[in-house]
Amino acid sequence: MLEVSTIFDDDQTEQKTRSHRITDIKEAVRDRNRVNVYVNNKYYCSLDISQVVDFGVKIGRELTDAELADLKRASDFGKFYARALEYVLLRPHSTKEIRDYLKRKTLSKKVRVKNHKTGEYQTKVREGYDASLVPLVLNRLDERGYLDDKRFAQLWIENRNIKKGVSIKKLRSELVEKGVSQKIIEEVLEDSSRDEREELRKVIARKANRYEDQQKLVQYLVRQGFNYLDVLEELDSSGA
Repeated sequence: MLEVSTIFDDDQTEQKTRSHRITDIKEAVRDRNRVNVYVNNKYYCSLDISQVVDFGVKIGRELTDAELADLKRASDFGKFYARALEYVLLRPHSTKEIRDYLKRKTLSKKVRVKNHKTGEYQTKVREGYDASLVPLVLNRLDERGYLDDKRFAQLWIENRNIKKGVSIKKLRSELVEKGVSQKIIEEVLEDSSRDEREELRKVIARKANRYEDQQKLVQYLVRQGFNYLDVLEELDSSGA
């Protein structure tokens, strides 16, 4: 008798854990492209509009434990991808920079949060995103054309040329540090209209009056990656 009763109780428990019904769907307050999903009359997660369609989310639908877990993972992915998209749209980034950013977002960190009832600040631990979502977010970004090291290198070189002047040696070093492959770097530099002497003249015009000793100016320019003989010739012709 005890054995039958035990089995019955376990069966009831199993049925109870699997009884998940979507009871409401509401527009998210902070992001109108997302909706809040309520399960058994309690907030469970938020999804973007496309995810609602993909998962067939609708009021009254019964969900298994596995389906419920899938919704939560989809929600986390959507939020993680949204953060990644904000980052890549802020300015051009290399693939390495984006990957490093995503990895940082998987780390938990302490944050100070204001208690709206008491007005006091409390320190809480904000959990990072699931690390297994990083390759999924990267794949989505790649599909949408946001991972393009060649385009990044082109923009980086154009921007550096327009501004303060920089040597080709330093450009290579900067792009390597950003994780751009040597092959892409050389391709982009070869296609670039930059002129090493013109870049050198920009730096001389900007720095010459800061150095009373010309030899120190020469040393500075060489440290910046410019050719020693080119530096001497340009200084001689400019009278700096």
